[in-house]
Amino acid sequence: MNKKIILMAAFCSLLSSNELDGKKVFETYCWGCHHQTAVAFGPPFAEIANKRTKDEIKAYIIEPKAMYKAFGYKRTVMTELKLNDQEIEAISNYVISYKGKK
Repeated sequence: MNKKIILMAAFCSLLSSNELDGKKVFETYCWGCHHQTAVAFGPPFAEIANKRTKDEIKAYIIEPKAMYKAFGYKRTVMTELKLNDQEIEAISNYVISYKGKK
């Protein structure tokens, strides 16, 4: 009986995990303009990851209109996404995971 309770508790904790999958966030919000390693409308994640820190990536996701000049761009076409903190963390981790890839 105790083993069943422990297994059930472990299973429930896995289901209620707050960690989001960055790839799923990417597919939902970013895929239309960005691809992982190929140029699309926006730069690929591999290029972004090799140029920016995780904090810079997060800042640009949160407020692209406020950050584009700091990044050296003449303009921004990236829309301001209304992501929650968990989504921002997940997608920035996913983007930075492409550092060193081409």
